[in-house]
Amino acid sequence: MLLLLVVAVAISLSSASSIPAEAPHNPLEHDSLHAPHFDGAEHNPQYDHEAFLGPDESKKFDNLSPEESKRRLGVIFDRIDEDKDGLVTLSELKNWISFTQRRYIEEDTGRLWRQHNPDNNATISWEAYRDAVYGFLNDLSAEELAQEENGISYKGLLKRDRRRWAVADQNLDDSLTREEFTAFLHPEDHPTMRDVVLQETVEDLDKDKDGKINEDEYIGDMYRPSEANEEEPEWVASEREAFSKYRDTDGDGYLTETEVRQWITPQDFDHSESEAKHLIFEADVDHDEKLTKAEVLDKYDAFVGSQATEFGEALARHDEF
Repeated sequence: MLLLLVVAVAISLSSASSIPAEAPHNPLEHDSLHAPHFDGAEHNPQYDHEAFLGPDESKKFDNLSPEESKRRLGVIFDRIDEDKDGLVTLSELKNWISFTQRRYIEEDTGRLWRQHNPDNNATISWEAYRDAVYGFLNDLSAEELAQEENGISYKGLLKRDRRRWAVADQNLDDSLTREEFTAFLHPEDHPTMRDVVLQETVEDLDKDKDGKINEDEYIGDMYRPSEANEEEPEWVASEREAFSKYRDTDGDGYLTETEVRQWITPQDFDHSESEAKHLIFEADVDHDEKLTKAEVLDKYDAFVGSQATEFGEALARHDEF
């Protein structure tokens, strides 16, 4: 039940290919089911599909044939190509990704606003939201509230949402307007919520709860050995070196909140531009930093899903068992 709640919260809030050398691990980069963009050396294409199309639209492509996916992708290519020169530039792709992100946030907020505010009042109170989302907690014992699964408890989820609600509540009336509700649901995309996103990230990584991230906690977000004496892959050694050389700037063996902030939200970082660069890296065969329609369609599974790509991923998951 707890796992289902965690997945539901992740949905309400927010397979392999070559990986560009400059692509860093970022714990904020997850798809709508909270699967990371990069899980160690493994790349999650669903993250790119959702960044390119939006989570809702990407699901529609997963049920299409490869031929229909390519046809619709060709139509989207023409929309992205703003100057109609037959090429998609970094700027045009960045603009498209920014548009799909804004569209999804608006649609997701609208859906949940209507769900929690059927009378379309000007605000939603914390009491009403808490009763709707966490009302079942009233029937649980103290032990059940504190019980953890993967380090997460009902009590912890409620506490996190309460704190996030308070930060989003700019006029301190314990109710959220539509704009404030948007910040609450999608804090990673709202400037007033950056500190609470940082705090939540540190809490997720800080397994021993000492307020700092040590090297093993940093690695643990990317790599989990399947057995006790398993030899670490080479990329893990590279990440350990990155921790000591670049992340831990004061050399004390830990990441403070300031160092974590520089890692996950560096100054002047543009998420849409980063994702656009990643997609161009995946499809730009002639390395001219522009994409032709042929390049995009040849690498269509980097941009969109289909029945074929979903079937391939299902086979891969089956092989794991």
